[in-house]
Amino acid sequence: MSTKRIASVIGIDDENIARYEELHAAVWPEILNRLTKSNVHNYSIYRFENILFSYMEYTGEDYQSDMEAIAADPVTQEWWKLCVPLQVPMSDRKDGEWWMEIPELFHLD
Repeated sequence: MSTKRIASVIGIDDENIARYEELHAAVWPEILNRLTKSNVHNYSIYRFENILFSYMEYTGEDYQSDMEAIAADPVTQEWWKLCVPLQVPMSDRKDGEWWMEIPELFHLD
């Protein structure tokens, strides 16, 4: 089984930081279960000033299908209704991206 490592960034305005951090201090169990069921592990979000940085590891066989399952989940959709308005996408992200995926430059196991 191979692991796909994914890092991404998105912005956040000062007035939304406290709410975003409050939400992520108590992520709904259904969200965590859906991520795990879709082969997402070792998932973290960090904040540096007005940039959110996420890192996750994907261990499944069909990344696209697993991401679609997350997006189709009704509880995840409710979660996103709370989180998405707090985020500011990067201007140079690819078409279809919300969080901008960034390249891995170095890795040590």
